[in-house]
Amino acid sequence: MGMTLAEKIISEHAGHDVKAGELVIANVDVAAVQDGTGPLTVQEFKKLGIPKLHNPERSILFIDHASPSPRKELSNTHTVLREFSKEYGAVLSDVGAGVCHQRLVETFVNPCEILVGADSHTCTSGALGAFATGMGSTDIAVAMALGKTWLKVPATFKIEVTGKFKAGICSKDLMLHLIGMIGADGATYKALEFCGDTIDNMSMSERFTLANMAVEAGAKAGLFVADEKTKEFLKSRGRADKFRTLKPDSDAVYERIIKINAEDVGHTVSCPHTVDNTKPVEELKDIKVNQVFVGTCTNGRIEDLRTVAEILKGNKVHPDVRMLICPASKDVYIQALDEGLIKIFVEANATILPPGCGPCVGVHAGTLADGEVCLATQNRNFQGRMGNVNGFIYLASPYVAAYTALRGYISAK
Repeated sequence: MGMTLAEKIISEHAGHDVKAGELVIANVDVAAVQDGTGPLTVQEFKKLGIPKLHNPERSILFIDHASPSPRKELSNTHTVLREFSKEYGAVLSDVGAGVCHQRLVETFVNPCEILVGADSHTCTSGALGAFATGMGSTDIAVAMALGKTWLKVPATFKIEVTGKFKAGICSKDLMLHLIGMIGADGATYKALEFCGDTIDNMSMSERFTLANMAVEAGAKAGLFVADEKTKEFLKSRGRADKFRTLKPDSDAVYERIIKINAEDVGHTVSCPHTVDNTKPVEELKDIKVNQVFVGTCTNGRIEDLRTVAEILKGNKVHPDVRMLICPASKDVYIQALDEGLIKIFVEANATILPPGCGPCVGVHAGTLADGEVCLATQNRNFQGRMGNVNGFIYLASPYVAAYTALRGYISAK
């Protein structure tokens, strides 16, 4: 019986062939935490009484959620991570370096590896052909200490996408379309394996968006076969020697196969307060917006910023709209500066935030007032997600975000 991509990667790390539903202990290549989950990991690691990290060079501590810190309490948690890094030799990604998930794909994760992170969107790195998944802080403490983790091998949904998108349609639209189809819990603890000619033709940036939001359908991981585009991305990041690929067997067993025609995907928006509450943009043209936020680990990459800049160039953000733009990492920020995108944003009256999670987590920057509406390129719109339970969050692509910022209402033209 053939194996899926998830089964193949986990088999390599477990030391024997595995199948869906099996409980295994697997070797871990990279373990990561961020400033919201990291302090508990540090606490639990020290409780274990193990004097050193199993692999300090691949144990990463990210300060990105409250970056820079807006409150003394959060500043104190940052100190915990900085001191742990110095004491145990873990890698520290400090204020301004960027969102953990973007930094992980830029610098730390390679195809066919296992990444575990104390953050649900760790699955972003699955676009590199790695098995990347979120776990609790205690699990990550054990992984950092022993270099191993336990998990149940997930069954796999095969997501086959074929054809060409209509003009202006983004991979974010595809993912929102898929989540609207199957529901926010439609793939709970499954692996989503993306394939088809539409996927083959996608840039790495587009693939990262799909993998990032796999968890919004409840999935354990979002996986792609590493290909020439993966190889070129790794080469651009100085890791060409880390390229390798695994492919699912032709007779792999999938729990479900979902086929999508790319031509059927339109501009899709998630409405408050769940990601699977999706509607076509045309049905939301009367929704007035107070804030537009472009950024995050979902859509804060250079390609996303280029899309927004192309639409904003020579125009002004609607006077009733606050537009916030947050590059996903320092490298993205520098590239946006070099390409003149930041100048376009500022001239359009948008506000630039430092690389990090920004308003997405509701810790600081961009908190909504009571009753206000924000259209964001982030991955979640739960009630209170942006710091106010009385706010309303709509999720959309960078393309829709740019036009919405200009019009003052949700729009794609």
